[in-house]
Amino acid sequence: MAEAERIIGTPDSPEAAGDGQERPGAEQARSPERAEGPEQAQSPAERPRGRRRVAVLFAVAAVAYVLDLVSKMIVVAKLEHHEPIEIIGDWLRFEAIRNAGAAFGFGEAFTVIFTVIAAAVIVVIARLARKLYSLPWAIALGLLLGGALGNLTDRIFRSPGVFEGAVVDFIAPKHFAVFNLADSAIVCGGILIVLLSFRGLDPDGTVHKD
Repeated sequence: MAEAERIIGTPDSPEAAGDGQERPGAEQARSPERAEGPEQAQSPAERPRGRRRVAVLFAVAAVAYVLDLVSKMIVVAKLEHHEPIEIIGDWLRFEAIRNAGAAFGFGEAFTVIFTVIAAAVIVVIARLARKLYSLPWAIALGLLLGGALGNLTDRIFRSPGVFEGAVVDFIAPKHFAVFNLADSAIVCGGILIVLLSFRGLDPDGTVHKD
């Protein structure tokens, strides 16, 4: 009898318990990846969302850059060395001006410095894009990137020389500095970033309150 019980096992014996049900922690021992499940489950979902935000950033930058580039080409071909065109009386007109300074004509003696700053801004935005999960931030950084690329193109390829080129400005409101579409994109992007910062929204999508 004892021999039969040893072979068959009884409900109270450890062998029988082991055969009938899992011992505590046995499933975790066999499948340690389940403990890491939540983090691993979030990563595949977050990666496409991050890629979409980066795509938005570069799409906005491309649109801003192309509009600025095309507008400057038209201004140089049709408006430079010609009389200004009045759009809204003397309140707004198009007038081709070569600007060696920063946005809105400031700091004409520091063309090379502004060129370096524009290049640095582009590098910073490109690095920040790796952690970008916020759509508003993607739009704001896209505007900054497109505007910086637009003016940097002028600084590199226009006269009087590489990194010293004068930017083409043509939008001339009354009692205000002459500017271009790249300047407008930079200002709009900067204003949007200030608003997002006041709301506590970070580029990675998190919201904090001071």
